[in-house]
Amino acid sequence: MARILAVLILCVASAGVWAQTSIDGNWDFSMTSPMGTVNAKVSMKTEGDSLTGEFDLGGGRTWPIEEGKVDGQNISFKINRDGASMTYVMSAVVSGDQFSGIAAAMGTTADWSMKRSQ
Repeated sequence: MARILAVLILCVASAGVWAQTSIDGNWDFSMTSPMGTVNAKVSMKTEGDSLTGEFDLGGGRTWPIEEGKVDGQNISFKINRDGASMTYVMSAVVSGDQFSGIAAAMGTTADWSMKRSQ
């Protein structure tokens, strides 16, 4: 009986951790690079190890997430910047309701972050 109770407690605790670190949802993105500051509202959805979504920069400008992958708490994807022939190669680690990441484009890198939208 004690073993069954212990297994149930572990299952409930694991579900709680997963719910806190879910990537699905809406996020507030911020990055400062040599090309300027980028702020966006981001929606993301996972299905297995695939990540989809889009960056909404306002004024009708959106950048879809391309080639999105999820590996545990790590994500990677590409976005193409409109108005410039530039592709950002993005990677990050999720920790609770925050992401910390690096964007690479045109031989340079920039730090970026996201927080879950309230």
